[in-house]
Amino acid sequence: MILQGRAISPGRVEAKVLKQKGTFSFLGGVNASTGDLNEGGGNIAGKVFVFSGGKGSTVGSFVMYDLMVHGKAPAAVVNRLAETIVTTGAVISSIPMVDKVDIDLLSENDEVIVDGDEGTVEIKGIKMIKVVSSALLNNKGKILLLQRPEDARSFPGTKSLVAGKIEAGELAENAATREIMEETQIRVSRPDASLPPVYVREDGIIWEVYPFLFRTGDQEPVLNKENTGFQWTEPSEMKNESAVVPLTYQVVDEMLKKLG
Repeated sequence: MILQGRAISPGRVEAKVLKQKGTFSFLGGVNASTGDLNEGGGNIAGKVFVFSGGKGSTVGSFVMYDLMVHGKAPAAVVNRLAETIVTTGAVISSIPMVDKVDIDLLSENDEVIVDGDEGTVEIKGIKMIKVVSSALLNNKGKILLLQRPEDARSFPGTKSLVAGKIEAGELAENAATREIMEETQIRVSRPDASLPPVYVREDGIIWEVYPFLFRTGDQEPVLNKENTGFQWTEPSEMKNESAVVPLTYQVVDEMLKKLG
């Protein structure tokens, strides 16, 4: 799968990902002589170094150059959003760099190709599957959450909206209404809201998720064997719910805002 970002510093490399949470300062964050990170462990030499963005002193740019001089520079840098310190360091050190990439889709030790000319990051060996995820809104303002079984092939044991795979040649909206009927026996017509696809990583799969919202009145679900239970939930309660498929609260909140 290829992630399209923004080209910052030219060059094309293939290497494994080393990922750091949050922002990072090269000054104090890494040993310029060895490439060893001072927090979290690992060595950035020859790796695609992935982190949210830079911070700290402008001296960090010259630390990156020092890493290059010692042969310990990262093979490439990928940021969620670049800032001046890291950008300058990458350019003067001839380190390929790309930003405006969803780094949540990159995992430690992924084999990737970073193209600093085209602004892309290609993740090798990853499968992408298109699915729908539908929020059902009842007349009490609550959203239906389904309980996935512990042996489910994706996100086992979690709670989710009504979700399912889009079949070959099938429109996303048609897949949504089909899955709702199959899994809940609830009848819907046209969606009341929708969003562009969002992307969720689960091990070796990236799910391309098409979100929809349907008003369902007072209909109650009758479940098939794909789920073990259900609950009607206040949308705000999903925000702090740990056992829910990632991005569920965010997409529901955005769709509810579109209802006005």
